[in-house]
Parts: sequence; structure tokens; C-alpha cells
Amino acid sequence: MPTYQYACTVCDHRFEAVQSFSDQALTECPECQGKLRKLYGAVGVVFKGSGFYRTDNRSTTSSSSSSSTTSASSSSSSSSSSGDSAPAAAAS
Repeated sequence: MPTYQYACTVCDHRFEAVQSFSDQALTECPECQGKLRKLYGAVGVVFKGSGFYRTDNRSTTSSSSSSSTTSASSSSSSSSSSGDSAPAAAAS
């Protein structure tokens, strides 16, 4: 369950609350019964690098997409053939 940060607009009391996604946001400060606001911060997980999804950074031309498909199929066939030869080499 995610942890949310809240701050009171009256007394500036700050605290964290663990809530389910389906729970309603807290509205009343536990210290002074003032109005709460939800604080937003940086995301806890950041994915860096390229190629997390096949659709990332795809070009819009159809010729490069067909060439990438061809190269992907040739690399998969070469990896499967090398996978077949490895057990045979280990057996001899």
C-alpha cells in the first residue's frame, strides 16, 4: 500500500499515512482539526536506460520497422541455432 504525505494548512503539521488506493484522502488534521492538503514529491522509482518497451523510441517510417523485424528474426534464429549446437558440443 502506498504512503501519502499530508500537511495541515492551519498549523503546518506534517505526517505520513499508509492508505489503500481505494481509500478516501484524509481531510482533517489530527492535531488541530484544520484542513489537510496532500503533498506530492518525487517518484520513488526511476527507470533509466533504453529499451524497456518494444514501442519506445520507434521511428515512424515503415522501412526501418520492417528492417528491425527482419534483424530481430535473424538474431532469434541464430540464437536458437547456437542453442542447439551448445548441447551437441558438450556431448562430444
